[in-house]
Amino acid sequence: MNQALMLVMAAGAVLGGADRLRGNKWGFGDKFETGFMLMGSMALSMAGMICLAPVLAQWLGMVIVPLYQLVGVDPAMFGSVLAIDMGGYQLAKELAADPLMGRYSGLVVSAVFGCTLVFTIPVGMGMVEKPDRPFLAKGIMLGLAAMPVGLLVGGLLCGLGFFQCLHQNLPVFLVAAALLLGMWKAPGKMIKGFILLAGGIRWLVTIGLVLAAVEYMTGWAVLPGMAPLEEAMEVVASICIVLLGSLPMAELLRRCLVRPFAWAGDKLGMRPQSLTGMLVGLVSAIPALSMMKDMDSRGKVAVGAFLVSGTSLLAAHLAFVLSTEPVMLAPVLFGKLSGAVAAVVLALWLG
Repeated sequence: MNQALMLVMAAGAVLGGADRLRGNKWGFGDKFETGFMLMGSMALSMAGMICLAPVLAQWLGMVIVPLYQLVGVDPAMFGSVLAIDMGGYQLAKELAADPLMGRYSGLVVSAVFGCTLVFTIPVGMGMVEKPDRPFLAKGIMLGLAAMPVGLLVGGLLCGLGFFQCLHQNLPVFLVAAALLLGMWKAPGKMIKGFILLAGGIRWLVTIGLVLAAVEYMTGWAVLPGMAPLEEAMEVVASICIVLLGSLPMAELLRRCLVRPFAWAGDKLGMRPQSLTGMLVGLVSAIPALSMMKDMDSRGKVAVGAFLVSGTSLLAAHLAFVLSTEPVMLAPVLFGKLSGAVAAVVLALWLG
């Protein structure tokens, strides 16, 4: 499966590169360029945290490891509070008592829960217009409620047992329940809190990048134990290489599904923009969120729910998994898809 998908990505790179040579006549060359241009922004958001992960694991381990072991949960699960491509994978791997749990937490759970916590909520609430925020908040709450479906599917495909998966996700479920309660009772304060959290992570990532750059250029380890900056940049570069093909292929898929989505949207009682937003969300949450103003209320809630598990699956998250742990492709792919589908079903059922 991994090799077949890489062949598809390679075909996408050929399609995008060929169109770039033709002057972007078909619109795929622009996606090819975007995949490469994302290297800068991805390095700014990822490299510092990747470099800091060993030090953070050492510091946090003194508290997290005993606390998690007390309830029989692998400390790797703490890494899932960060997004997969913002240090969640590295932190989970460093904290893991069992390497399998490090992969599960850092790839499957971080791609859903961590991404929602540190990216989708703060960025989404800051992007969408004020009248649309209640719809997005409701959608995210429903997405979090359906999240266990994706985490269980991903865990089973990793080789974890059903009850083992439930037990290991206990801290995640507790935090998600607290988020649900907070977004229901005090959405305004929760939004401010998430924005502050995102700002704090930005500070931490930037400091980590500066310290790593100083060590690279001078040889002086200001903070001993950090991962070399070259290793972090290697991860970023490998992700961008996959994006060269995945973004043109995602655009081709979107074009092929325009008419089917229009038909499906009519059957489900939603504007076609809502289903298009979900498909675009598989590449990035940002364009999907920017389209929300053109959706009906039912579609806004459904898209918000979908983004919890589905966001970035065909772009950054897919590329990250293929570049770090290709064997984890099926758990991440089917875990995120099943969680996203369950969230949309729940949103449409309650809507």
